[in-house]
Amino acid sequence: MNELDAAQSPPPVRPLEYAPPPPTQPRRAPDWILLLLSAVSTTVALTLTALGKASVLEAVSFITGAICVWLTVRESVWNFPIGLLNVATFAVVFFRARLFADASLQLVYVVLTLIGWYWWLYGGQRQTALRVSRVGRIEALLTGLACIVMTFVFWRLVSFAGGISPFWDALTTALSLCAQWLLNRKRLENWFFWIAADLIYIPLCAFKGLYLSSILYMTCLAMCIIGIRQ
Repeated sequence: MNELDAAQSPPPVRPLEYAPPPPTQPRRAPDWILLLLSAVSTTVALTLTALGKASVLEAVSFITGAICVWLTVRESVWNFPIGLLNVATFAVVFFRARLFADASLQLVYVVLTLIGWYWWLYGGQRQTALRVSRVGRIEALLTGLACIVMTFVFWRLVSFAGGISPFWDALTTALSLCAQWLLNRKRLENWFFWIAADLIYIPLCAFKGLYLSSILYMTCLAMCIIGIRQ
C-alpha cells in the first residue's frame, strides 16, 4: 500500500465504549410527610387528653413515640435519648393495663437503647458511625429462631402471671425485641419486624381501651413503611 492509498483509507473503527449508568439514589419520602404525621399525632394526643379520653402519661408516651420513630426514619441518633423517655412512660402505661410482658420489655429496651446509641455512633469500622446494611442469612435465621423461642417463653410467663392476651402480648414482645436488635445494628430488615408488631399492637391496645396508643401504632406503621422506602 502506497502513501496515497493509506491517506484515502477510512480510519479504523473503535469499539463502542460502555459507560455504566450513574448509581441511582434511593427515593426518600418528602420531609413534610413525616412532619405532618408527627404534627397530627401530637394534636390527637393533646386533644384526647384535654377531653379526658387519655391520661397525661399516655399522651407523653404517644408524642415521644411518634418523635422517636420519625427520628429513626431520618437516621438521627437522637432517636435514642427520646426513646429512653418513651420507654419509661410506656412501662407505666403497660403495667397499669396488665400487659406485663410489654411492661417488662421496656426495662430490656433501656439496655438495648443504650447499646444501640453506642453502636450508631461508634459501631462502624475503626469506631466510626454505623451505616445501614442488609441482614445476612445466618443472622436472619438466628433472629427468626430467637423470635419463636422468646414468644413461647414469654407466653408461658405471662399466662402464669395472669396477664391479658398472653399469646399476643408475648408475640409483640418478641417481635419488638428482635426489631430493636436489628435497629441497633442498622439492619434494613428491622422495619419488617416493627410492622408486624404494629399490626398486632393496633387491635391489642384498642381491646385494652388504650385508644391513644392504638392510634400511635397506626402512625408508627405508616412511618415504618416510609422507613423501608428510604
